Amino acid sequence: MDLWAKATSKSLLVPGGVLLLAAIALFWSGLVTVPSAGIDFYYYAAFGAAILLAWRFHSSRILFTLLTLLLAYRAVAFFSHGHIAATGPGRIAFEAVALLIPLNFLGFSVKPEDGLSLRSLTPGATLIFFESVFVAVICRPEAVRSPGFFHPDFLGRQSWTRLPQLALIIFGIAFALLLLRFLLHRKPAEIGLLWSLAAAFLSLQSGGVGRIPTAFMGTAAVILLASIIENSYLLAYYDELTGLPARRAFNEAVLHLEAPYTIAAVDIDHFKRVNDTHGHETGDQVLRMVGHRLADVTGGGRAYRVGGEEFTILFPGKSLPETMASLDMLRCTVEDSVFRLRGGEERRRPAPLLAQDRADRRKRMSGDRRAPAITHARSRCVGQADGMNSLSVTISIGAASADSRARKVEPVIQAADKALYRAKQNGRNRIEYAGKSPRRRLTRHSVA
Repeated sequence: MDLWAKATSKSLLVPGGVLLLAAIALFWSGLVTVPSAGIDFYYYAAFGAAILLAWRFHSSRILFTLLTLLLAYRAVAFFSHGHIAATGPGRIAFEAVALLIPLNFLGFSVKPEDGLSLRSLTPGATLIFFESVFVAVICRPEAVRSPGFFHPDFLGRQSWTRLPQLALIIFGIAFALLLLRFLLHRKPAEIGLLWSLAAAFLSLQSGGVGRIPTAFMGTAAVILLASIIENSYLLAYYDELTGLPARRAFNEAVLHLEAPYTIAAVDIDHFKRVNDTHGHETGDQVLRMVGHRLADVTGGGRAYRVGGEEFTILFPGKSLPETMASLDMLRCTVEDSVFRLRGGEERRRPAPLLAQDRADRRKRMSGDRRAPAITHARSRCVGQADGMNSLSVTISIGAASADSRARKVEPVIQAADKALYRAKQNGRNRIEYAGKSPRRRLTRHSVA
């Protein structure tokens, strides 16, 4: 898997990177002078709104990260009295939070998102409590220097930064791991944590206390707030299992369609048998696999998951003949995909499938004398085990198009659904086109 191909520049930079760049331009460049009162308002408003939103959306990871940043900044401000000297409690607090912030970001990034129950909140709250006690103990009034393990000499003296070398190394590790988590999971929270950590680093690098550090710490909270909003948007408009746009996105997309266009309805063949035979976990894996194949549909199409095993593909600006090759390539791609089962997932052997398929086919043909007789040498429908450890997955497709006279999209969707119904009635693993004579797509294992 090409991770860099999946991590597009837009998802890497928007919104966290853009917000941080705007903060640098506004607060650090000196182009605009923001009064201290305005920066303080920005800081408190950002943390207040972010904490309320994290609580409202039950995001414990973001909530604890916000509390880490809030308490870290307040600790430095309290012990330094507004100025960090070379020694003393303020300097000790600065070095302590420089070490704890990236460690907490790493810890909360891998924490499962399990809501805001007492059980889920206890570990994070306990960690922050003991860290607060630790900072308070080492920053006692008579303390002059941080504990020795804060200052190992790994890199030689670094004149460009005030941070201890150990803190710099941990920041670097945290940046790398958060970026890797984003590349693997592509979740807004992961990239939000990365850019928020960058803002916190700039806050410490610019002094730890004062106008500019306060502004960067507020920006760290704004970035986390934006990640919550972005995540809520993705949950509303994208299917979490397959990664495809969901029904709400489809409903909005059809509002902007202008003829000509083509709509294809897609359904996984015998999907219920997969769940009944192999379990819902295997069914989810089949949905992911088919979703990934549909996401790569050619011809300018875009796939949506609109139901359980139901998908829809929109081809804006394309007539029905212009989509036929892309749809047939898609059907063949799914059929050629080998879906491997893990050991022990099969609940029971689906022995009756072949006989049932033949009985269903005889029943259909008895009511349609025009249909040619088809004898399958071997059933290859979804749910039929291909050996002991694989499934053959196929899809049925119904397609319909709208010409320049079309005014509403609903009749086109209904025509595509009817064509899909014909495809499933006529043997599955095939494409039927609305307004066309039946177009039969037999599997390569079928003979006439």
